[in-house]
Amino acid sequence: MATFISVPLKKTSEVDLLKPLSKFITSAYPAGEEQAEYLRAVDELNKLRKSALGRPLDKHESSLEILLRYYDQLCAVEPKFPFPELCLTFTWKDAFDKGSLFGGSVKLALASVGYEKTCVLFNIGALASQIASEQNLDNDEGLKASAKFYQMASGAFAHIKDTVLSSLNHEPTMDISPETVGTLSQIMLSQAQEVFVLKATADKMKDAIIAKLANQAADFYGDAFKQCQLKENLPKYFYFQEVLPVLAAKHCMMQANAELHQSAVANQKKRFGEEIARLQHATELVKTVASRYDEYVNIKDLSDKISRALTAAKKDNDFIYHDRVPEVKDLEHIGKAALVKATAIQVPLSQKFTDLFEKMVPMQVQQSLSIASSRKADLVNRLVGKLREATNLCNGVLASLNLPAALEDLSGDSVPQSILEKSRAVVQQGGLHSIEQLIKDLPELLQRNREILDESLKMLDDEETTDNELRAKFSQRWNRTPSGDLYKPLRAEGSNFRNVLDKAVQADQVVRERYNTHCEMIALLCKPESELCAAIPSANPANTLQGSEVVNVLKAQLQQLDEVKRNREVLEEEIKAVTFDMTTKFLTALAQDGAINEEALSTTELDTRYGAHTQRVKQNLCAQDDLLAQVQTSHQEFATLKQSNAEANNREEVLKKLASAHDSYVEISSNLKEGTKFYNDLTEILLRFQNKCSDIVFARKTERDELLKELQQSIAREPSAPSFNVPAYQSNTSSPAAGGPTPAPRTVFPLQPQAKAQPPARPPPPNFTSQAASSSTINSQTPASQAPPPASSNPPPVAPPTGPSQAQGPPYPTYQGYPGFCQMPVAYNPYVYGYNMPFMAYQGQGQAGYPGAPPAQQPYPYPQQPPQQQPFYPQQ
Repeated sequence: MATFISVPLKKTSEVDLLKPLSKFITSAYPAGEEQAEYLRAVDELNKLRKSALGRPLDKHESSLEILLRYYDQLCAVEPKFPFPELCLTFTWKDAFDKGSLFGGSVKLALASVGYEKTCVLFNIGALASQIASEQNLDNDEGLKASAKFYQMASGAFAHIKDTVLSSLNHEPTMDISPETVGTLSQIMLSQAQEVFVLKATADKMKDAIIAKLANQAADFYGDAFKQCQLKENLPKYFYFQEVLPVLAAKHCMMQANAELHQSAVANQKKRFGEEIARLQHATELVKTVASRYDEYVNIKDLSDKISRALTAAKKDNDFIYHDRVPEVKDLEHIGKAALVKATAIQVPLSQKFTDLFEKMVPMQVQQSLSIASSRKADLVNRLVGKLREATNLCNGVLASLNLPAALEDLSGDSVPQSILEKSRAVVQQGGLHSIEQLIKDLPELLQRNREILDESLKMLDDEETTDNELRAKFSQRWNRTPSGDLYKPLRAEGSNFRNVLDKAVQADQVVRERYNTHCEMIALLCKPESELCAAIPSANPANTLQGSEVVNVLKAQLQQLDEVKRNREVLEEEIKAVTFDMTTKFLTALAQDGAINEEALSTTELDTRYGAHTQRVKQNLCAQDDLLAQVQTSHQEFATLKQSNAEANNREEVLKKLASAHDSYVEISSNLKEGTKFYNDLTEILLRFQNKCSDIVFARKTERDELLKELQQSIAREPSAPSFNVPAYQSNTSSPAAGGPTPAPRTVFPLQPQAKAQPPARPPPPNFTSQAASSSTINSQTPASQAPPPASSNPPPVAPPTGPSQAQGPPYPTYQGYPGFCQMPVAYNPYVYGYNMPFMAYQGQGQAGYPGAPPAQQPYPYPQQPPQQQPFYPQQ
């Protein structure tokens, strides 16, 4: 009785996971032990896919375990790699479509790991159904295993039904469509319930319980049968054409089984009429199965059991009880008891699963870490920028006041000590030559970066142009993601790089202008002390300023400013040295909430880490503002006391420019070094971007070539025309003579006008002599309509080789088997017209030609040669 339905496996194409995943790891993680561990894990994942999908699987639990492990690994690895950017394409065939004469089976290729998961889960359900159907149902272990695997299969198909549309973002093939997998899930659930009916029967449970279990199984089978009938696309599969009668038979059989056991319950309650009514109904059900579905299920055992029970019940009722037999419609409905449910899909499915990439954080965490790192860098740059801006402001104010040089230059003749120190500092850092070399290198670095970026974007443009051309050519057949949509993230990234380069060019221009402004004074600072002293105008300020209170106050205030700047340098180093890792917090948030509120978590952490430093930066800036105000007030008093003359003013002006040139040199040199480092770092980033573009273009090219190959094959397999009419003379097999071919009508060009004559009766075949015996075999195969004329002592004349008077056909070899042989008319060849060959008009001795051209209103369908045209001979 037990005939169970299993589902075929989907087949896939080989996919190399090793190369794209390894490239991502080597580009995203620094070389070291961690990277090597991830590369080994990628190799294991690639081997696991080949083991799970690259070979036939046995109908055994060990094969199912491999599929479960691979599915678990896909779920674990999906959030840790940017699969859309890797452009990994997975190709799967429809499990039920076996192909047709003019095309292969239906298959779908998508660059989606969600699609791969869905298809693997389908195979898990299919293999579980096959394992369940292979179990030995004669023992308790086999029954339990069968029920477990049917419920697992039902759960797998139900999970696909709920998730397939959201995970694919594409129209799925029919085998994994919600309608199909929903029907399969119901079928598997029905079979699991039937197994429990068999187990209850084997355990000799109460008839009332078995009746409820069987009635529930019949209800499940009825629902499955209705789903198959309601879905218009399912019956087109040969698989469902075979499944439908099995479902209908199982529905009737389970109902009959329920009626059989419920009749036993009625017998126990002394309701003998009800017993007979139920057994009669069961008999009708098994008769229906036997008459309609006998080739699909075995009903004999159940039918015999019901027949024996009905015979015994009728006998007892006729002779003893005489109870009235009610109508079937008046019987109480049998209850239902469902002991099965679809097993929920909860990852990990395998108890032996170990995450190969356990230490690798998910992509969502990686993205959050990247954004948090950007927030940290912005905060650090903002704080450091404020400190450096304050330092530049302080140096500018002091340079405008010629401090501290004005306090040191009370003699009026020597070079102030502060100017000498600034000069030595500039010379030690390379002087004017180092800045000029850095400025010269910047355009080369910029051009290199522009070329890398342009080449990367050109690869995308070229591939997108090719894709658009093929899409326009093949229209709807070109069913892959448009390159323009796929490249949007890369183009946005390239546009960002372009903006960064444009801003860098503007910054370089500002640095050059600043250098051009101060280059003369910077060159003066690079000269020896004697030349520097000679270049500074001399003056004789009042010696009374030496040791005055104003000078002492100014010196004290300048010392305080130096202390503020030293504290600022220490504070800047402390700010740069702060490090922290948000990985743990992001992982915890992802595990608890299923999402990461990066902004809230990062802002809280940054406030905790940098709150004290931010406060110290504010205090430092306020202290400098107060000191600068005091310095300006004191300098006004100093300038009032100081005697002013033209020489003193000129000298002070030069000293101001020298001090400002030193500060500008330090700033310009720092900016140029930062610019050089920026361009070098950007080169590495752009090279990675170029590799990413190259990888995705190569993957798209491979996908394009494969799709083109499939299109070419499908076009080649398509018939040129669905049907065409064959000419009547080709389909007419009768011949005027003994079965010979009918010659095609030909136009004869006579040498002179003559009346149209009817062809005479054909001569009888010649009598072969012993001399022609050697050729009898060949000539015996010659049709009667083309039999040669009798041998003659005067053979027919042969046309001269030059300038034939009428069209001739291609040369045919003559067989000199017997005397008097002459060339016969050319038999009709339906393919001759394709080469535009003329025919040879034949006219035997004393015999009229073949019928001429058809009437003008019915032109001959094939083109004819003009009378004087030379025949075409194929060249060797």
